[in-house]
Amino acid sequence: MPLAAAPPAPETPPHTGGLLLLLDGTAGLLTVAALGIVLLLVLIIKVRLQPFVALLAVSIAVGLSAGLSVTELFGTVQRSTSVSMIESGMGGILGHVAIIIGLGTMLGSILEVSGGAEALSTRLLNLFGEKRAPLAMGLTGLIFGIPVFFDVGIFVLAPIVYAAAKRSGKSIILYAMPLLAGLSMTHAFLPPHPGPVAAAGLFKVDLGWVILMGIIVGIPAVLAAWAYAAWIGKRLFVPVPQDMVEAAEEAKAAVAEERAARRAAARSTGTTEITGTARTDLADIPDAPDAPATPSAEDYAEQPVPLGTVFLIIGTPLLLILAATFSSIALDPSTLRSVIEFFGHPFVALTIALLMAYYLLGIRRGWSRKSLETVSTSSLKPVGNILLVVGAGGIFGAVLKGSGIADALADTFNDVGLPVVVLAYLISVVLRVAQGSATVAIVTTAGIVVPLVEGQDLSQAHLALIIMAISAGSIFASHVNDGGFWIVAKYFGISERDTLKSWTVLESVLSVAGFAMAAVLSVFI
Repeated sequence: MPLAAAPPAPETPPHTGGLLLLLDGTAGLLTVAALGIVLLLVLIIKVRLQPFVALLAVSIAVGLSAGLSVTELFGTVQRSTSVSMIESGMGGILGHVAIIIGLGTMLGSILEVSGGAEALSTRLLNLFGEKRAPLAMGLTGLIFGIPVFFDVGIFVLAPIVYAAAKRSGKSIILYAMPLLAGLSMTHAFLPPHPGPVAAAGLFKVDLGWVILMGIIVGIPAVLAAWAYAAWIGKRLFVPVPQDMVEAAEEAKAAVAEERAARRAAARSTGTTEITGTARTDLADIPDAPDAPATPSAEDYAEQPVPLGTVFLIIGTPLLLILAATFSSIALDPSTLRSVIEFFGHPFVALTIALLMAYYLLGIRRGWSRKSLETVSTSSLKPVGNILLVVGAGGIFGAVLKGSGIADALADTFNDVGLPVVVLAYLISVVLRVAQGSATVAIVTTAGIVVPLVEGQDLSQAHLALIIMAISAGSIFASHVNDGGFWIVAKYFGISERDTLKSWTVLESVLSVAGFAMAAVLSVFI
């Protein structure tokens, strides 16, 4: 397990005069770094400043305090050879991350709106039976959590949890916690979720290695979390929140009533209502007006999503990316290898999966092109905040490296003697517990750790394990400063005290187990 050894000390950065240079040498740089992290936490926790703004402000303050000039930070008004550290830091990470997150978000939205989650959970519940319903909920969260964000998964799957708990009469925690563990594991460890994708971009690690290590590390971690969920679910009884059940039943009744009205209108006017939020004329559906075998409006409204289709769409990009990663190891340069690497590039693989979803879950089931556009566009609205935070994290990392702080940190951490994977986890845990945001914890930790591994000639697999350690730390001990804590508490009707006993501990188990796997593997890889 390599230690956080510093690369050969470079020459002093050619700063042209910072505005706020306070202390010189290693002690001064470490002081600036420590004050910068404290300021970041204060701005996010106390001032309640938006994380993107807080990261950007702290990056500028740290850069100037460490001796960087205005020209080095911002460039010049006129065109010149001077490169803006802020622009290069922001663009360097977003050029890789933005496309993957955007494509992944649209893919998840199509799966969500089309009813793929309901089809998956229903099939698994029928397959495992009522006694193993908690396991079915866990697998649903694990599989459906790959393409969708954590909070979206809760919103979509919560009614299924209500129904299972109400039918059995047992604690809702018994069914909710396995589902949440599956969603949280994929959110923390697997692309195309923002955390692992952002870290992969900062460490310059192929996503195939991140996917592989995410599976190897995440599966034992989620099994440990499921074991705790089964234990706490039998000891902590929380009834199904009646207001949520009534709201779900009212919504279902309203949808059924509206669907019946549209069926009647379809028979009399020749139009049809499409599954999800879409509505179109029969003329918009290929061959619909003339083909005698065209399904009726009722067929379109009730046609379930085949389970095999859900697996095919989710699994295709993962397999393509993994195939491309290992082709570079197993195959000599050739046309076949080039073809595999082309289709396995994350941009291409996710585009293929999205087009498959458009056709298999949309067009073939009667969606109009306008509906596909509407669902895709609306899904991108919450992505802007994520991308800005990730980009600001790239700026922070660029400032740490360009100012010489990264080298000072490397020297100091080398003296401490902790392995990089342990150090990465501990830094991520501290940032997570202090300010609550997993994304902020990941991008900030990556900005600190990336310079520590430069020059060590670590393999892609080992760097991926360091990313897993950072990701594991970013989900430790979700509590009252984390938005996810309140979503879980309010959506499942759990008191704050019981949420701490169930959800907070569940996240900690998932975090520690994931880190333990990453640390053990890092000894051999």
